[in-house]
Amino acid sequence: MTSSTQNAIGLVQFPGSNCDADCIEAFKRLFQIDLHLIWHEEHEIPAHIQGLILPGGFSYGDYLRSGALAAFSPIMQSVKKFAERGGAVLGICNGFQVLCEAKLLPGTLLKNVQRKFVCEMTSLSVTSEGKSPWHKALAGKSYRVPIAHGEGNYYIDQAGLKKLQSQGQILFQYSDDKGQASATSNPNGTLLNIAGIVSENGRVMGMMPHPERASSELLGSDDGAAILKVFMDTALKA
Repeated sequence: MTSSTQNAIGLVQFPGSNCDADCIEAFKRLFQIDLHLIWHEEHEIPAHIQGLILPGGFSYGDYLRSGALAAFSPIMQSVKKFAERGGAVLGICNGFQVLCEAKLLPGTLLKNVQRKFVCEMTSLSVTSEGKSPWHKALAGKSYRVPIAHGEGNYYIDQAGLKKLQSQGQILFQYSDDKGQASATSNPNGTLLNIAGIVSENGRVMGMMPHPERASSELLGSDDGAAILKVFMDTALKA
């Protein structure tokens, strides 16, 4: 990693973020970079930052609903501007919830249909309709990545769903061992087994599963490393 990109990925920390350390460790081990930490009370994203991560956790204790208060943090105005300029943004679990609450991604994350916290390994398939960098790089195989959430039930109205489908914004679906999205492979009641989506320009991605927790065989899977690499490539090629 060159000195110009060694510190080019920022990680936004909210009160209650608890997967930031996992991301820091994974990016250091996989890509030999130190993530630039950005506290939620800051108002500007440093000019050298080329990609942003919103990590998992329980921002603001999940008060009101997951991600709702974090969406109004001072830093989020700069995150929105960064995304509008075409910056690469990755929201993981609670980070995905924050992106939806901030309207950087469409839809919302509801309580799991079983009204319980779900923590398990899942299999993800990549939809064939999308043309984003994520779709192009990850298509053709399934990914074993764990989930850990109480509000991962993705929902959007029918008009919004049709738009997601027509524009190829659905990225990941929970699937069975044959790569098929089925009722039995749906862990939380999410619409169409949706596990992750991208923005219209393909540069903002949110997903409920945790790729940073599947970045080494010692963790049970290293499939998440490929997902994190696509984020890195997308950010640094901007």
